[in-house]
Amino acid sequence: MSASKSNIEWTEATWNPVTGCSKVSEGCKNCYALTMAKRLHAMGNPRYLNGFNVTLHDDLIEVPLTWKQPKRIFVNSMSDLFHEDVPYEFILKVFETMEKAHWHTFQILTKRSERLMNLARDLPWPSNVWQGVSVENERVTFRIDHLREVPANRRFLSLEPLLGPLDNLNLNGIHWVIVGGESGFGARPMKEEWATSIRDQCLDQKVAFFFKQWGGVQKHRTGRILEGEVWSQYPSESQMQVVDN
Repeated sequence: MSASKSNIEWTEATWNPVTGCSKVSEGCKNCYALTMAKRLHAMGNPRYLNGFNVTLHDDLIEVPLTWKQPKRIFVNSMSDLFHEDVPYEFILKVFETMEKAHWHTFQILTKRSERLMNLARDLPWPSNVWQGVSVENERVTFRIDHLREVPANRRFLSLEPLLGPLDNLNLNGIHWVIVGGESGFGARPMKEEWATSIRDQCLDQKVAFFFKQWGGVQKHRTGRILEGEVWSQYPSESQMQVVDN
């Protein structure tokens, strides 16, 4: 789980120069990465000797440079790059690699939106780096405002696990929205009207919409069809927005 092909619907590969995290909001309750880290630790995987404690893997910093075929790469699927225990200097090294590996597209997702916003001005933002925040319910929509302050070429929202309605989203300056229900043991249900409302808001505000999954204990059974369609939109140049102040 350091660098590998991904089964996540909206990306192609994962790269984990950091592993381990800690819970910060309701979306973290049934964290898949924690469950996987426990399993890998029990199996004696050397990357998870520290379990789910934040661990830096300096030897993986330049891995994407060895992948010659262009890929969409999810950065830190097993952690959060902007976790408070990840030093700025290490984050900068990750960004420097992403800048060098210009043939890839890097997708970063964080729940630590305040730290992201505070560090953003000191980081390079090449056009191949997409920055996103996770928003599971109304309580954490402030993360979207923080994201708007980040000078990334693409800014996106991961509304997964979607735990409640988000009927009044301001998508100004947002280029892509992913919606998904929680999956795995103890998965909390997502209502159809929550997903369709977000889709309609994206259509109205001309933002690319990606419906990832219904989720549930066996997500392969519930699939990812929303009102008869598979929604797999990605942001394009024609959908580019600037933040309207």
